[in-house]
Amino acid sequence: MLKANIETFLACDADYNEAQIVMFGAPYDSTTSFRPGTRFGAHAIRSESFGLESYSPYQDKDLTDYAILDIGDLELRFGGPESALNDIEDCAEEILADNKLPFLIGGEHLVTLGAFRAVQKKYNDVYIIHFDAHADLREDYLGEKLSHACVMRRCWDIIGDGHIFQFGIRSGDKSEWLFAKEHVTMNPFNLETLEDVVAKLKDKKVYFTLDLDILDPSVFPGTGTPEAGGISFDELRKAVTLICQSLDIVGVDVNELSPHYDQSGTSTAVACKIIREMLLALTK
Repeated sequence: MLKANIETFLACDADYNEAQIVMFGAPYDSTTSFRPGTRFGAHAIRSESFGLESYSPYQDKDLTDYAILDIGDLELRFGGPESALNDIEDCAEEILADNKLPFLIGGEHLVTLGAFRAVQKKYNDVYIIHFDAHADLREDYLGEKLSHACVMRRCWDIIGDGHIFQFGIRSGDKSEWLFAKEHVTMNPFNLETLEDVVAKLKDKKVYFTLDLDILDPSVFPGTGTPEAGGISFDELRKAVTLICQSLDIVGVDVNELSPHYDQSGTSTAVACKIIREMLLALTK
């Protein structure tokens, strides 16, 4: 019997009413400060996910055993970012209203702000774990406050001091590093204090945002702002599994894949595998 060709992330085609996790894409990169292309990230991840098995030997779990739905990409307006952020927020808010977990795939890192706004409306006292090569704490970038270089600063505007924990940061304007010392908890260059932070946040609501350029560019060259240094794939896999299994995650996103900067497809394959491990670690 012929069926409609509807592309989803591998095995993530559950009925909405049954789904625990709802994935959606935000193909937006209008504030990218260096090389654009992250608008194509979510589509590439869906397409290439079928090169993976649904089973994870790391966790001994299979995506086919869980109710996860990928609803595809939002149709976002390019140009001024506020309209796109509003659309992302509305989608995340609808998913949260149905007591499901929103899993956003970017897109540039600014898309996090839309989803986080929705999460913070529902869970007032929410904390952020932020993996990234860049601090993203600028007050503005070339006068624009809504930029992927400012996304964590805008999140800080909402939740204030003591609620943001950053890992892997190895780049940023001097003012960002000075701001971080006063207002957020930053573990630069690596993940050394992650277990301590996970223990500290055990009883908290947590939003997890993963910028894939935390990885060393030798592992993940397909990104708009590659930054020398960074962690390995296995370090990231273990870390995301720990976070997603151990904490009360109320929202999550993965962003900053620009697939066309890596013609080998390796970066997209890395993104797919990390997302599979995150999804399986989030399932209960």
